[in-house]
Amino acid sequence: MLGLALFWVGAVLCLNGLWLLGRIGDNEIAVIDVFVGGLTLAVSVYLAFGPGADQASIAAAAFTLLFSFTYFWVAWNRYNGADGRGLGWFCLFVAITTVPIFLDTFANATTTWDVWFGISWASWGVLWFLFFLILALNRTQLTMVTGVICTAQGIYTGWIPGYLLLTGNMPGVAPPAPVVEEETTTGSLTLPLLEPTLLADLGSSLLGFAGLG
Repeated sequence: MLGLALFWVGAVLCLNGLWLLGRIGDNEIAVIDVFVGGLTLAVSVYLAFGPGADQASIAAAAFTLLFSFTYFWVAWNRYNGADGRGLGWFCLFVAITTVPIFLDTFANATTTWDVWFGISWASWGVLWFLFFLILALNRTQLTMVTGVICTAQGIYTGWIPGYLLLTGNMPGVAPPAPVVEEETTTGSLTLPLLEPTLLADLGSSLLGFAGLG
């Protein structure tokens, strides 16, 4: 599930970076923002309220929603004529929240993927802080460099790790679970062998910074 979310986060960050660089129009960028916002919202709802939901998966859902809400807000601002200051202050909230998350992720890292994920959280914190500077403090001179950083982060924090997770090639992460046969009263039904999601596993480690783990 984490691979699915990250793969499309890579797409939305790359395209929003190109939008900041003037390569995509305002009326088009909302399409990918709404789609990825909806996808990550669905993932969060499943983690928070689906079967097997626990404190770790709820934490993962809460952190994922930070980004879902950003994408929806960006899309909405393309049509409502807002100046974006409210979104900018929300981006500061996101940036501050990433600090204990990436510190705890680094502190508990044991695999290549753990380190990569910690770097990703630190990178997102920097990017969302740049969004804050541009939108809330009107530092528009940072728009071009932010566009370049956003596009680059789409590649190394989303597109590449998402693809590696989806294909089972991420170092330090077990490949996708095999498919097993289960008998039902109506016959044979093929179901995937359910295991805890990567998001929930990572969520449990992130609870440490709040003293909830």
